Amino acid sequence: MSEFFLQLLTVTMNTVFDVLPIVLIIFGFQFLVIRQPVPHLKSVLLGFVYVLLGLSFFLVGLKQALFPIGELMAKQLTDPAFIYGSLDNIPEIFRWSDYKWVYIFAASIGFSTTIAEPSLLAVAIKAHEVSAGSISVWGLRVAVAIGVAFGIALGTYRIVSGTPLHYYIIVGYVIVIMQTFFAPKMIVALAYDSGGVTTSTVTVPLVTALGLGLASTVPGRSALLDGFGLIAFASLFPIISVMAYAQLSHWRGLRNRKKN
Repeated sequence: MSEFFLQLLTVTMNTVFDVLPIVLIIFGFQFLVIRQPVPHLKSVLLGFVYVLLGLSFFLVGLKQALFPIGELMAKQLTDPAFIYGSLDNIPEIFRWSDYKWVYIFAASIGFSTTIAEPSLLAVAIKAHEVSAGSISVWGLRVAVAIGVAFGIALGTYRIVSGTPLHYYIIVGYVIVIMQTFFAPKMIVALAYDSGGVTTSTVTVPLVTALGLGLASTVPGRSALLDGFGLIAFASLFPIISVMAYAQLSHWRGLRNRKKN
């Protein structure tokens, strides 16, 4: 227990130094540029204390739970004894199709972590309010989650197969650019933002741990060269899925109007 509190204290001190520049900039502009007192100063200071404590507990939780569990799941799912049922059935050449449970787990973890992502929920609520209800909170969250699920599953396939990362990214952004010209204009900026908010507090730790664990256990892969890149997939494919969701909704609306 004493080791935990020592670790928490160390992380808290590091977090204070990380947050300090933000505090200095905000209060510096407030007092030196705007030259007005901070409204509800006690609430603001209390809020900063909550931020420091929340970040500290979160970072400790990452080290003790999320990173280890992600790497452990990758190690277990790529264990030859699990894949082939017995160490006696291991073939000489590994095929990408042997790792189907890795792809299923990657898609599942991508979908679930995105649904739980606080930053995505905040964006979805604001988009619902600004659009006067035309953009559904759950519709946007599910569309983004589907994109992340597909992206991370494809990213794990890239790690297993060893194919170059830039091929996927280039093709993906070509699709995004093409969609931008045809998607409803009201959704384009939101779709681009949706790709950014997925790479946040819940998704990044698990996805990073999964990629590093997978690259460390698949034969012939390097944790440094192949372990990173899943976050790029998690940022790219939600843009595609959100614009596709908007295009599909727009098409269905036009079809219903024609029928009526």
